[in-house]
Amino acid sequence: MAEGKKKFEQGHGIAIGIALGVMVGIATDNIALWLSVGVALGASYEGYYKNKSKDKEER
Repeated sequence: MAEGKKKFEQGHGIAIGIALGVMVGIATDNIALWLSVGVALGASYEGYYKNKSKDKEER
């Protein structure tokens, strides 16, 4: 097995956010609210780690 850092794939953050948002939305019986919150959190997560990886590549 090759050792190395995993590359951050585009879209994984949003997918995780949607999944978590739907789960919380079902539990609280308010899917519309929590789905949108999940998308927002997933997009911010993805943006943060995308910028973080660019900074490491520049050094």
